[in-house]
Amino acid sequence: MSAAESGPDDGAARWHELALRVPEARVEEVCEALEALEALSVAVEDADADTPAEHALFGEPDQPPPAAGWQRSRVTALFDTEAQAREAAALLQVQDFFDGCDVEGVRPVRDADWVRLTQAQFEPVPITDDFWIVPSWHEPPAQARTVLRLDPGLAFGTGTHPTTRMCLRWIARHGAVAGRRVLDYGCGSGILAMAAARFGAAEVDAVDIDPAAVEATRANAAANGVALRAGPPELAQGAYGVVLANILATPLKVLAPLLCGHVAPGGHLVLAGILERQAGELRAAYAPWLALQVADAEDGWILMTAQRAAA
Repeated sequence: MSAAESGPDDGAARWHELALRVPEARVEEVCEALEALEALSVAVEDADADTPAEHALFGEPDQPPPAAGWQRSRVTALFDTEAQAREAAALLQVQDFFDGCDVEGVRPVRDADWVRLTQAQFEPVPITDDFWIVPSWHEPPAQARTVLRLDPGLAFGTGTHPTTRMCLRWIARHGAVAGRRVLDYGCGSGILAMAAARFGAAEVDAVDIDPAAVEATRANAAANGVALRAGPPELAQGAYGVVLANILATPLKVLAPLLCGHVAPGGHLVLAGILERQAGELRAAYAPWLALQVADAEDGWILMTAQRAAA
């Protein structure tokens, strides 16, 4: 696989685009992984377009096309920063489903506010009947009793991906965060941390290796009137009643001893960013510390949880 390269950057870029070459059989998994990595947008096009090998895909009216992609697809994902795009490329390259794919490169994107142009397609997202994620340009639905305001494309977690929705459902339905200390590890937009605070957490720490994510979390928390602490991973200290991590399987396996070490007696560990077929790998990685179980599933992704025995 080729390494991600980019040309000269004059510093004027607002976003960065990661370009991948993906065979047809891998398109769906790669696109889902890019969404989980909080790409602002993901597009698929024929890698052989404008050549004699170009192949059109047509479906019936109002029906999806007969295939997820072309025999050789070019998948492009837009990210807020070059660091995010390169981190996504690095994480994808160590996933087993990336076999046969290639990273074409990372390039700056200028001159157009692609994120704002796509606002119209985003609607309020129901997490439960009365818990909704609502973009700032929409009014909350009448049935919404708990609301988080978050604009898709302006942060790294908006409630639209199954991994995020499953974490939010767990927070809303299990009542485990109320009155407890909560850690959101790999906070992105801070959506899970904010939800924990909304559902009664006594104290919330949100940490991320990306300074832009930390700033986004702080801004989103302020916009929602939510009290939390956001910072680098070193901010996380001691034991927590709930530890949340919505990342991807490979980093979750590496982080197993660290995350388990933060779970208090009687506390809960909640992990997402895991494909159904990766459940066994995660169970094995966490077995020395905690017994993971599948708690939820949606569109090929799963939520895994564990509870440490009370002291």
